[in-house]
Amino acid sequence: MSPRALVLRAPGTNCDEETVVAWERAGASVQVGHIGRLLADPKMLDGFQTLTIPGGFSYGDDLGAGRIFASRLGTALSDALGRFRDRGGLVLGICNGFQVLVRAGLLPGGTHAGAVTLARNLSGKFEARWVKLRPLGSKTPFLADDEPIELPVAHGEGRFLTGDPSATEALDRAGQIVLKYVDDQNHPTSEYPSNPNGSSMAAAGVCDATGRVFGLMPHPERFVDPFHHPRWTRRGPRAEGDGLRIFRNAVKSLS
Repeated sequence: MSPRALVLRAPGTNCDEETVVAWERAGASVQVGHIGRLLADPKMLDGFQTLTIPGGFSYGDDLGAGRIFASRLGTALSDALGRFRDRGGLVLGICNGFQVLVRAGLLPGGTHAGAVTLARNLSGKFEARWVKLRPLGSKTPFLADDEPIELPVAHGEGRFLTGDPSATEALDRAGQIVLKYVDDQNHPTSEYPSNPNGSSMAAAGVCDATGRVFGLMPHPERFVDPFHHPRWTRRGPRAEGDGLRIFRNAVKSLS
């Protein structure tokens, strides 16, 4: 049977439909659920193998990006989400969803909870463009190789920071920084514009210690077909967009 994927939305979410298409194209059976329904019935998670918090501006980002959504997850649903992860469920947070997972303490997890944030871009601007990335994903089922990929970003608060710079280095040594911004030579970089926000250790995506909770600032759901790329005719014939690989990897690991 196809893995069952839940795409969780809240007021202000605006990437749920693209995320549904990506999971369906990857071979999953998908349902969209509102955060209010999950709060009323946390056992709803029992019927799914993946949970995705998609991008957008949840609750208008009125108290900061993802903060209100995160407070609802972290207070009322922390036990349910922990059980979901521990039984092998996969959790994916994209852009605003990544911000939610960090602020809810689910990423990077462990002793780092509460000492991590996604701060404003060093450029001082909302960055909406394409970037090049290198997966380092042996730790998470969402990433299966180290072949560079390109994805679009669209965020104003994407700079991954820890309270102590040595903690970021520790995460990197532990293999939890699983996706990095790279330059034209495919080298991880903190330099603008290859790194759109100034994240230390070039962090574009992070997983928890289990690898089953994964968040990233770029948008894989916006590049599932080759022609989604602005230079698709120059990239040569390809069967699918780079972003679809992330969803396919997850489905494969659950099949």
